[in-house]
Amino acid sequence: MLSLIDLFAGCGGMTSGFAAAGGYRPVMAVEWDLHAAATYAANFGEDHIRWSDIAAVPDAAIPEVDVIVGGPPCQGFSNLGSKDVNDPRNSLWREYLRFVRRARPAVFVIENVDRFLASTEFALLEAETEGYELTAGVLSAADFGVPQRRRRAIVIGSRIGRIPLPAPTHSRDRWHTVGDVLRGLPERPATTFLPDSQAEFFGTTVPGPFKGLDLHVGRNPTPLSLERYRHIPPGGGRFDLPTELLPRCWREKKTGTTDVMGRMRWDEPSVTIRTEFYKPEKGRYLHPQWEPGVDGHRVDRPITHLEAARLQSFPDSFEWCGSKIEVARQIGNAVPPSLARAIAEHLKPYLVDVAAAHDPHSR
Repeated sequence: MLSLIDLFAGCGGMTSGFAAAGGYRPVMAVEWDLHAAATYAANFGEDHIRWSDIAAVPDAAIPEVDVIVGGPPCQGFSNLGSKDVNDPRNSLWREYLRFVRRARPAVFVIENVDRFLASTEFALLEAETEGYELTAGVLSAADFGVPQRRRRAIVIGSRIGRIPLPAPTHSRDRWHTVGDVLRGLPERPATTFLPDSQAEFFGTTVPGPFKGLDLHVGRNPTPLSLERYRHIPPGGGRFDLPTELLPRCWREKKTGTTDVMGRMRWDEPSVTIRTEFYKPEKGRYLHPQWEPGVDGHRVDRPITHLEAARLQSFPDSFEWCGSKIEVARQIGNAVPPSLARAIAEHLKPYLVDVAAAHDPHSR
């Protein structure tokens, strides 16, 4: 078994993929957000996750491992963030490298937004990873079995020889689609609330854990919002709204993103699932069911938490902790497990000698 550390672990999307690939054993994870750490603990055990600021983890507590994975916060690089070069979150990759120097993994993997590769911080990271060969590029989650067009920067660092990025496992004509994962779920969620359930992690009580249909929760849109949703066809967006339904800001801005107030298509992957997928004004997050005509069958609502988790390739058995907003943030911030699994399986042949060194029967 290859030992694994997951940094900035969030809810555990990366660990989920590596565990599903088999052959990897998580021995440490670090996450500062309580509810994300609780979600991780609910799925992978509380014994090895530290609910802590990564900077507060002492060197002496960092074990030597075979693989380190993680995604330092990306707000400083994201198109949706401030893009402030002085954003202190930009330098958290330095904490990641502190773990690399201490744990001396054979391989490490960094996941981030695609803009990261063009940043000054990435150039500095390249200069400070002595002893490791780096391979970096942008992967689309749809090419690895995720029903979502999510483009992410992946950096593989290796001290056992250069490791290329994984090749796509799914060609465009075999992409998983919105329909593959949303069909069959109730069109009208039975509730707008998560169940009244609590659990204790790290000596603290948190909401949860929730799984499966627990997460199929709706909202209560206003009549105006419902009227707007009614006019949006699959693939459409705010430009499909009649003038009288446009808010002033949209009426006066006739250019810009087409995803806002958008509706998904059954036969395509979704757009990137972000942390506020339950707000159609934030992107193409309306349910795909829409038929033309006065009597056309339409499902006029944003996707639910369960639908968003499926679009991120989480299994229904995955357990979540936190409020609706906190769980949504975890879903949107996560590395899709299917993408992580593809990376984990790609790394295995390169790590075979490392694994053999741990197996007494191979000596």
